[in-house]
Amino acid sequence: MVRALFPLFSCLFLGIALLFPACTSPAGNLQDLGNDRLEKIKLPPTALDSGYSLERAIFERVSRRSFSERPLTLEQVAQLLWAAQGTGVDGVTGVSRTAPSAGATYPMEIYLVAGEVDGLDPGGYRYRYAEHSLVKTASKDRREKIAAAALNQHFVASDPASIVLAADYGRTTSRYGDRGIRYVYMEVGHIAQNIYLQCGSLNLGAVAVGAFDDERVKGLLEIEEEPLMIIPLGEISSR
Repeated sequence: MVRALFPLFSCLFLGIALLFPACTSPAGNLQDLGNDRLEKIKLPPTALDSGYSLERAIFERVSRRSFSERPLTLEQVAQLLWAAQGTGVDGVTGVSRTAPSAGATYPMEIYLVAGEVDGLDPGGYRYRYAEHSLVKTASKDRREKIAAAALNQHFVASDPASIVLAADYGRTTSRYGDRGIRYVYMEVGHIAQNIYLQCGSLNLGAVAVGAFDDERVKGLLEIEEEPLMIIPLGEISSR
């Protein structure tokens, strides 16, 4: 009896394996699992009321290329990263972020290049908006090399830290086709303005840099997304 039923059980198990191939994790999921094992640096909570008016921040918004030698605090960095891509109020399609995105596709990844930030070792970090945390992607101070990749713009090396905006175009073009590329560029502008205005409320300086060698920056940060903007940050120099 058991022998007679064995072929039936074999066919049944084979059918289950074919129906549920997802039981074997694809490479992308394995990579995500690997990232989850990395050490996470929990960031200080964000402030939603600074007493600095939005109108004043808009009026005083200006690009600054000179920074003081004082390090940034982890609280300042956390606030800027949140302004770039942090969690906002609940939207129609779910939890929103601080910058608008076409179809809520959110193609941007936010990286921090830390040089002199209290509480952080020098290196590259990925911002995880859902957890409001950082994960290290590259060790050692990369500012000088990134400045060289940015056509030797010296202020990229003299700042305490920079935020790098990098895009995974496929998240948006998979829905909108080639037109999605322009939506990605729009989103970069939204995020950059958020960072500028948040810098104003924190009495910090920032400048948007778009001239750099893409592949060199990708290699220095050890990332796969396409870098679109580098934003050096720091306390405003009195010089």
